[in-house]
Amino acid sequence: MSPRRGPGLWLALCMLACAGNARAELQLLPEAGPLTAKEAAATQQLLDAAVQRLPPAWIAALDRIPVVWRHDLPAQIHGRARARRLLLNRALLDGWMARPTGAGADEPATRAALSAVVHELAHFYDRTAQGRLSRSPRLLDLAGWQVSPMRLGLRTSHNAFSDRSPDRYELTRASEFVAVNLEHFLLDPDYACRRPALHRFFSEHFDWAPAQADCALGQVFLQADADDGEAALLQLEPSRVYAVDYLLAEANEQPMSRWGHSMLRLVICAPGRPPGPECRLDLRYHRVLSFRAFVDDVQISSWRGLTGSYPSRLFLLPLEQVIDEYTKIELRGLQSIPLRLDREEIAGLLERAAQAHWTYDGRYYFLSNNCAVETFKLLHDGVPRLAGESLASVTPTGLLRRLKKVGVADASVLDDPAEALRLGYRFESASVHYQAMFEVAREGLSLPQKRVQQWLELPPAERAPWLERADPGSSPGQALRTSAALLLLEEAALRQQELLVRDELKRRYFGKEVQQGADGFAGDAALRDFLRLEGFLSRPAALLSNSGYGLPQADERKAIGRESEQYVAQLKQQGVALRADARRWLSPERRSMLEGTEANIALLGERLRRLHKEQGGLQL
Repeated sequence: MSPRRGPGLWLALCMLACAGNARAELQLLPEAGPLTAKEAAATQQLLDAAVQRLPPAWIAALDRIPVVWRHDLPAQIHGRARARRLLLNRALLDGWMARPTGAGADEPATRAALSAVVHELAHFYDRTAQGRLSRSPRLLDLAGWQVSPMRLGLRTSHNAFSDRSPDRYELTRASEFVAVNLEHFLLDPDYACRRPALHRFFSEHFDWAPAQADCALGQVFLQADADDGEAALLQLEPSRVYAVDYLLAEANEQPMSRWGHSMLRLVICAPGRPPGPECRLDLRYHRVLSFRAFVDDVQISSWRGLTGSYPSRLFLLPLEQVIDEYTKIELRGLQSIPLRLDREEIAGLLERAAQAHWTYDGRYYFLSNNCAVETFKLLHDGVPRLAGESLASVTPTGLLRRLKKVGVADASVLDDPAEALRLGYRFESASVHYQAMFEVAREGLSLPQKRVQQWLELPPAERAPWLERADPGSSPGQALRTSAALLLLEEAALRQQELLVRDELKRRYFGKEVQQGADGFAGDAALRDFLRLEGFLSRPAALLSNSGYGLPQADERKAIGRESEQYVAQLKQQGVALRADARRWLSPERRSMLEGTEANIALLGERLRRLHKEQGGLQL
């Protein structure tokens, strides 16, 4: 049996326990010795102004911190958070004391001094048990130190979210990212608009938020390939995005395409249509998020892809363009698999996509940072729930398998092939249609080839004699069908030749295979200027190189709109001129293939007009 304790003993024990758990709140103690009374008062005023902006939880987590003004810090170093002391550059105090009467927080000297104190206090807070923000997996996701599938879940050592940064010092390491961003979280009312996901993260962590400005509505994306009459800057409201699909371009015979290509399809409702299944029929409004190594570049050098010589950036493309590109030129089918995401997750993914579109400048590697890896990271970072799933894959088909395995991708939409085609869950390769047309031509002319690809791979000069041959035994209707089928195939061959022309010019420019004047290649300057314009439109942040950070806001959007429209118009104008001159810069072999295919098309076009007229139809 334990001895009885009197009330005095219990009171003493309670007071001792309370005293043991009590903790003094933050106290900044300036070193008064070297300071005049006026300097000491200004110092206290600065420190008080900084502490007043801190969340209560931050203040409660810290204790007594001596503050020392130093003359020996480098000019670019505003402060240092030592183990037991806060060191500040004396120049900040001089600027603080010299600031105009009534200066606001945006006045340069005022902002510099407040930022320095908040920045170093952020380091002190981050080291506490309550802090540890720089070790938070979610913050590292948002900051840009992304999970890498090739490193067994470890994170990349390089932060590629480098465009439109408020201070590139944030990219050096996670602790500096935390300090820089806490400065802006507390001192910049626009922070909630420019870096909304990070603002939410800090607000939830502290259970507190500072005042914020009104944000521009929706997200904006630059459309490098905007059609005539369409704005180059697309404003997209999350409420109009009915669904997000995993869009897979199936493999073809090219070595770089054997695993397919990963993209995300945004099922966007037509203006005025409420979100629902009918939005899947609004194909002209649908957009595709695609990480690419270069604008319109579907044939890229394997060596440059292995060495990371291509930039990897996130583009927003019209779905119809993507369908044409893959099904008609690449001859690859497309699968559009719905992802099970709720409305909040779709909005978060769209927000992350916009952040990547304006700030991400990665490097494209075939094996370690390809389209599948980039798409995985976008889903991982944009939808927190998916960060807990085992989705990491280095191949597009592997990523799809993992999405299906965890129940995120609904592949049942492909169970009925005909229904999948009708509802736009699958887009068939034009090779099926081309093969059917080839069978018509093969029957009419007894062509020796069995597959359409064998026919298209023939030099146009070898196809030409067959095109000129008229089957004496065929009816006019049969001749018309045969010629129409051959014309469609020649147009397909021309699209492939145009792609190869573009590829050859890029290789000659980037590979420095031809120097100006070395063999008559006079297109260096024109091609350089064209690619410079493409570079601006492939890196949207370049249009706002001296303005703001993070997501563009209202005034910046206006400036981007004006600037991008000029670049798009200039690019189209130069593109027309470049295409007119490009064949002079091609190799003789490529020029012969291109001109031979065009001659075949002209021959067939003339024959079709004649046959159609002979049958009494309208002239084509």
